[in-house]
Amino acid sequence: MTTKDSSLVTNYEASPTVMNPTQELHGRVRIAQGTIALATGDLDNNDIVMLAPVPKGCSITSIQLASDDLDSNGTPTLAWNVGVYETDGTVVDEDCYATAITLGQAATAFTEYRFEAANITTTGQKVWEDAGVSSDPGGDHYYIALTASAAAATAAAGDIAFKIEYVVD
Repeated sequence: MTTKDSSLVTNYEASPTVMNPTQELHGRVRIAQGTIALATGDLDNNDIVMLAPVPKGCSITSIQLASDDLDSNGTPTLAWNVGVYETDGTVVDEDCYATAITLGQAATAFTEYRFEAANITTTGQKVWEDAGVSSDPGGDHYYIALTASAAAATAAAGDIAFKIEYVVD
C-alpha cells in the first residue's frame, strides 16, 4: 500500500510549512453570473458576447452556460468558443476553455464548460496562464467571452445565462 501526497499536503507538512498559492488552498470563491439577451444579429460567425470581467490573477474553477434555442433550424449550426479577451476587446485566447460547443442549437440547461478544451492539469492556474500568456501581464481584468465559431442556420433571439466561479486570495 502506498500513500501519495499532493503538493498541498507536502507543503503543509514541510518544516517550516511552505505557503501554498491561495488559488490552490484557502482562497476566496467569487462568482460572476447573469443573463444576456441576444438578437438574431448577434448570432453570426465571429460575433463576440462578453460575459463578465474577472481578475487576471484569479483561478477559474467553473464556467457554466445555459441558453434558449437560438438556432431554430431543423439542422442547427450555431457553435461557440469560450475564451479570454482584454477589456479593450483584443482577443487573448478565443477558445482556451471550450471549442465549438453547440450551446444554443436547442434550449440548454446549465452545463459545465471549464474543461471542455482545457486540460485538467490547468486546475489551479491563473486566468492569464489558461490563456497561454507566458508571464503575468499585470493589469486588472480580462473578459470571459463567447465567440461564435459558426453562425446560426436560422437565428432566433433569446437568452444565454452564465455562472463563472473563480478563486481569489
